[in-house]
Amino acid sequence: MLSLLPQTLWPAVTWFGDSGFLLPASLWITAWLGLPRGTRVSAVRWVLVFGLGCSVILVSKLAFLGWGVGIAAIDFTGFSGHTALSASIWPVAAWLMASRQDHRARVAAAVIGLMFAAVIGVSRIALDAHSYSEVLAGFLLGAAVSGMFLWWQHRSPHPRLSWLLVALSLATPALLQRPGTAAPTQSALEVIAMRLAGTDRVYTRADLLARRNGSRNGIE
Repeated sequence: MLSLLPQTLWPAVTWFGDSGFLLPASLWITAWLGLPRGTRVSAVRWVLVFGLGCSVILVSKLAFLGWGVGIAAIDFTGFSGHTALSASIWPVAAWLMASRQDHRARVAAAVIGLMFAAVIGVSRIALDAHSYSEVLAGFLLGAAVSGMFLWWQHRSPHPRLSWLLVALSLATPALLQRPGTAAPTQSALEVIAMRLAGTDRVYTRADLLARRNGSRNGIE
């Protein structure tokens, strides 16, 4: 059913989960939280929890690319970075855009942000970039990051910002790169993984599936 949608739709959707778009957005979130004196503690919380989430993504990807650490039975090579970053950032970004509204409106905005992250996750499956297990794991990781931060914020001060100002700041990556252009994150990770593991090639999904098929045929 996913293949019935226009071919241009999923690449457009998936770009909103690209690290080239979302990592600058995470810096804008840090800035909007850190500039008002009353919410600087929130900025620190955001940096810590988001940094932890990014570290988990990074470790999972390097472990597979360099050493082949994955789960063949469920076709898992690591967390979907697009999905995890989206579920981490879009709920918080939407919450900030609704920061002048009441509590219910802010919660609703965060839920919409999480739903958008889920759509981005679906786009990764539609484009054959990730398996179902990788997207689900990425979504749960990102939802844990944004959920933990917003839970901490429940009884804490929050900035009251213009939704238009927040939206324009989050859109600045579109001014610095052509929309739809993927950041060279994967190639950089491959270079790092090879250097850390001391190999001349990275592990691929084909290697993982060959391992699974070999196990089924009694080779391993």
